[in-house]
Amino acid sequence: MALATRTDRRPSTQGSPRPSGGFWASTIGKKTVMAVSGLIMLGYLVAHVMGNLKIFFGPEEFNAYGHWLRVMGAPVLHHSWALWLVRIVLLTAVVAHAVSAYQLSRRDIKARPTRYAHRRKRASYATRTMRWGGIILGLFIVWHVLDLTTGTVHPGGFEEGRPYQNVVDTFSTWYGNVIYLVAMAAVGLHVRHGFWSAAQTLGVGNARRERLLKLAANGLALVLTAGFVSVPLAVMTGLVD
Repeated sequence: MALATRTDRRPSTQGSPRPSGGFWASTIGKKTVMAVSGLIMLGYLVAHVMGNLKIFFGPEEFNAYGHWLRVMGAPVLHHSWALWLVRIVLLTAVVAHAVSAYQLSRRDIKARPTRYAHRRKRASYATRTMRWGGIILGLFIVWHVLDLTTGTVHPGGFEEGRPYQNVVDTFSTWYGNVIYLVAMAAVGLHVRHGFWSAAQTLGVGNARRERLLKLAANGLALVLTAGFVSVPLAVMTGLVD
């Protein structure tokens, strides 16, 4: 009887919950990080395309814009401090977005190791291409920095402080145009799906707003893609030279 009583009093470990790993360890935590970092990058893309379009006002204005990026915040901040701050925030957002996306993908695969018995409803083209689109964009960012920031792989004679001529040099090559256009197509698809997904994750979306959010996502993706693509097309057609 005593043995039975002693055995009954042992704490049961079966079915005990695992210790929580905190916000980041949860699926909703990773989705939230992915959504917020995606919105930070989206804000950067909007500002970036507006700056790019200054190229249509001529070399003086575009070069002046490039100079302003390095002196913004003056005289409070030293030369390029604000620019480096933006770069650090953007790099942090890119890394957080990529890591959370990868981990969510691995978690999804582990949750369903076998194929579904019945095919799920066919996802949109943007949804099905988010993963390889992210890889394309990651590779493009590296090439873009090496081309127009450091000049390491720039096709012409890279000139510091003359971004107008550097842009024209890049888009005067067939491969520069192909790389950029493919990347911008990936940007459009990523923004189209990502904007709507971020709204759902952050609790902004609902059944009533779904149509409006999808229209906003489509419109934003179209405007951004058109804005970015207009620069290489202008160089190719001689509108910018």
